[in-house]
Amino acid sequence: MKIFFSVVILLISGQLSFGQSREKKIDSICLAIYNKNPEVGISIGFIDNEKEYFFNYGKISRKSDLKVNENTIYEIGSITKLFTANLIVQAQDEGKLKIDDFIDNYLPNEYVLSEKIKGKLKISDLASHQSGLPDFDFGKFIELNPKQPLYINKDAIHFIINDSTELSNYGDYRYSNINYVLMGIMLENTYSKSFEKLVKEKILIPSKMNNTLTTDFNVKNKVIGHDINGVQQDYFVWNSLFAPAGLLKSNTSDMSKLLKTLLTNKGKIGKTTSITEQTFYKIPKWK
Repeated sequence: MKIFFSVVILLISGQLSFGQSREKKIDSICLAIYNKNPEVGISIGFIDNEKEYFFNYGKISRKSDLKVNENTIYEIGSITKLFTANLIVQAQDEGKLKIDDFIDNYLPNEYVLSEKIKGKLKISDLASHQSGLPDFDFGKFIELNPKQPLYINKDAIHFIINDSTELSNYGDYRYSNINYVLMGIMLENTYSKSFEKLVKEKILIPSKMNNTLTTDFNVKNKVIGHDINGVQQDYFVWNSLFAPAGLLKSNTSDMSKLLKTLLTNKGKIGKTTSITEQTFYKIPKWK
């Protein structure tokens, strides 16, 4: 398992027709998808031999005439985890931590691991989704706060960290948000800075990602989403605890900038790929 959570917005497979460029093939496929779902907005960034292409379909909302473009803001959700993992590796490069260190000494004093799991969890276990820790009960969170289920408090983390006495399926892959919440807490504790400040200083500003947003996302050019019942869904407000697991907002222009930076394998951000692209599986699925 790669140390970061790899997110594929759109995967297009199949053999390209002879004489047809990749970008035209992508456009034709996405246009077909949009024609079947005309009420959705779709924005895609594509890089081919260092050249950028942007494909946009639809409008920012059902009630607006403004079409989406490469500058339209979306909730990027768990793509935020890629940023968090990148910060962890940058911290290792700066000598702040080692990804093979146990997490015990990097947590604030209020988070106390039980004796049964002390000295067992490494930072890389968190990053690769194989810690075995229980995840948040989002069903309960949705019942309590349907519009803002990701607005968690420390009690929710204490319940998992302080009260867990076993690691279920440790070493096997199980997608988890608590893992990245903990990584964010450790980053803040290590640097004595907020996750928001760290992501801005170490990724957004160096990459010139001026439209990747944290606490302030009051912009006009953003898509308006709806829940499964068609009711308009609010954007998730910034919560410092859950933020490292999935609260950034961005657009395809900024995300393409980040992708190009990562592909260079240069600089503090790009060099992290030598670690983030390593495999960390302990119990391979094929065995």
